[in-house]
Amino acid sequence: MTPTPRLANSGTRAQRKVLISGASIAGPALAFWLNRYGYAVTVVEKAATLRSGGYPVDVRGTALEVVRRMGILPRLEDAHVDTRRFTFLDGDGDTVASIAPHTRGGTAAGRDLEVRRGDLTDALYTAVRDDVEFMFDDSVDVLDQSGHGVDVTFRGRDRRTFDMVFGADGLHSRTREFLFGPEERFHRYLGYCFAGFTLPNTLGLSHEVMMWNTPGRAAALYAVGDSDEVHALLTFARPEPPSGALRDPAAQRDLFASVFADAGWEVPQLIAKLSEADDLFADVVGQIRMPRWSSGRVALVGDAAYAPSFLTGQGSSLALVGAYMLAASLAERDAAAGFAAYEHGTREFVTLNQDRIGRGDATLFPTTARALEQRNDMLRTLDTMPAAGRPAHSALTLPVSMPTR
Repeated sequence: MTPTPRLANSGTRAQRKVLISGASIAGPALAFWLNRYGYAVTVVEKAATLRSGGYPVDVRGTALEVVRRMGILPRLEDAHVDTRRFTFLDGDGDTVASIAPHTRGGTAAGRDLEVRRGDLTDALYTAVRDDVEFMFDDSVDVLDQSGHGVDVTFRGRDRRTFDMVFGADGLHSRTREFLFGPEERFHRYLGYCFAGFTLPNTLGLSHEVMMWNTPGRAAALYAVGDSDEVHALLTFARPEPPSGALRDPAAQRDLFASVFADAGWEVPQLIAKLSEADDLFADVVGQIRMPRWSSGRVALVGDAAYAPSFLTGQGSSLALVGAYMLAASLAERDAAAGFAAYEHGTREFVTLNQDRIGRGDATLFPTTARALEQRNDMLRTLDTMPAAGRPAHSALTLPVSMPTR
């Protein structure tokens, strides 16, 4: 990997200390660029180690230019997931359509990348681990901006003062809660609930996705390569989020078992495996929409500020682009001016991508029989249709560096 040269041109800039909360995607990406602009960076992560595994994620459009500038694009290209077939099934398990994803302008030919989430986080961490401080198995307990900087008390009781703090701690961000209050103020429910987990690959699936649909319900199996395990995803539509049911593991299992009780295909086996999965993650599908992304010397980036939901396929890409834009905006500015430039330069791109999905209208998960029939008709003719452009993914041109004040 060719290292990116430092971009700072001020001797005092290297003395400025910043803290990033979160070491998934936005956090290490922001750490990389802030370090290149001369900041002394610390990253705190509540998990004991770097998180591996997880569902494959997409790196698209403008985000590809970000990882190219970071020097990690070749590594991600080597890690590209070669999904060769996406098969859609009806309620009885019969095939509706089977398509090759790369024929629709994505993956190798279309320059979009799909990689295991763990491969992306590892590439980001490797690119920056020698240049910044990482604190694993710890988290921010108290933020205090009453002084000249940001006084931080960590869960481990260590106390430090930073010039700025950044929340890259995901959809359920504690940093956001510290600054702006409860998540409910900013969470936009999109009308779906989901559960994800892994299970043995008893069907012998390879480099493919199989998705079963009935109106308002879907079950998918995702085989990454020739692994002995597959990723399962269960999704169902509901006008209002189930209050409290997704916070308790037993209630989660009961909820999904009830919703899919009469389902066909392999769904009964999935429900049985869900009850014993040790990596089950269940939540509602939603977005974070905020009128502003900063307060004082603290700013949010990635899902903490503008989670688009997995329905858009843009969560990782927005995190990468947002991290680049935030760091570049601060290159020649103080916190107030830099944060304002970050929002001014990034918000339109974020909104354009978030607006690709409305409440209950995800193409993969039709909520009515008519919508499902229309989607299936579209799938059957997909290979004869010209590939549509995806301007939202590439709607932002990255600055080489931000203008000075």
